[in-house]
Amino acid sequence: MAAKSPAFPGFVSLTDQIFVREPDAGDAPAPSHHPDIVMIYGWGDGLPKHVAKYCDGFRTLYPQAKQVAVLSPIGRAMFSNLEQRSKFFLPLIYNLFPSTELPAKKPSILVHTMSNTGAVNFYATVYAFHQLYKQPFPHKLIVMDSTPGSTDFSLDNLGRWSRAMAYGTAGWFPWPFVVTQGIWATSITVSTGIGYVLGNESAGGWSAKAALDYTYEPKDARKLYMYSKEDDLIGWEDIELHASKARELGWSTDIESFQGSGHVGHMRKFPEQYWNAIKSSWERTQTL
Repeated sequence: MAAKSPAFPGFVSLTDQIFVREPDAGDAPAPSHHPDIVMIYGWGDGLPKHVAKYCDGFRTLYPQAKQVAVLSPIGRAMFSNLEQRSKFFLPLIYNLFPSTELPAKKPSILVHTMSNTGAVNFYATVYAFHQLYKQPFPHKLIVMDSTPGSTDFSLDNLGRWSRAMAYGTAGWFPWPFVVTQGIWATSITVSTGIGYVLGNESAGGWSAKAALDYTYEPKDARKLYMYSKEDDLIGWEDIELHASKARELGWSTDIESFQGSGHVGHMRKFPEQYWNAIKSSWERTQTL
């Protein structure tokens, strides 16, 4: 039996990346208008103590919901292919859907992804689910906090990507931040070049497309995009473009813009606006 992880008090670890918290035994069943399951995919290299604050926020909103917390090491997402990434999430699929056949009444699921790496991991989960059941993953709402950004290779994006990688690893090295960023810029350039020669699609590129593909996304799944123009890692124009494409393809979408908050910093700076946006989007799923 898996031991409780000290990183997430009250959660049980399925793997070193995936943690689950069941509702308290004494809790009444979740109200019919609340989600049964809330899945929280942290941003790249986000620490458990920081991701846990989002778990606590959802616990306040939906106290009877089962929670899933997923950590998102950037290296694991970046240096693995889709088949490898999807296998990381099979334990989660087996936990949520233990039977070889899906139940007639599927649980209502709210998914919360943060940054491109969180989205990459969610769509790896979605791919694993589809490989098993040949159906889209049955969520009612996906929240896209500071994602998806452009995956086109350009100098602007190279600067953003290398800066994101350097944020998580700069503390490992004695030299200045700019040196670490330069190392990552070189590594990303080489990796992208090799991928281009081999015909491989980037993790972020595949995930952004999967989010607009009825093979993986239910037609009735609502999308909430959250961003700020001050985000130095993800271009707000890219998020609005993705939302526009989603609407054109028939998905119901909401957009929540924040003024002055940085990358995945909206909840910390504007908690009331943040949680109200999520609550309102979820309530709209109940009218479909």
